[in-house]
Amino acid sequence: MTTISDENGIINNFAKEPAMYYADAPSSQDKRGYVIWGAIALLVVIASISTAAVVS
Repeated sequence: MTTISDENGIINNFAKEPAMYYADAPSSQDKRGYVIWGAIALLVVIASISTAAVVS
């Protein structure tokens, strides 16, 4: 931890910053998985809305 004191004697503690890295672009298999999970989520939302409409 880095500790700095200013001219008024106030102490500030700074946390150690993590190392930065760049994210890799998703592969075509990852993209296909995102589309499949998106479709499943859409079906769940549509089923929930349909159930609520039928029940009410």
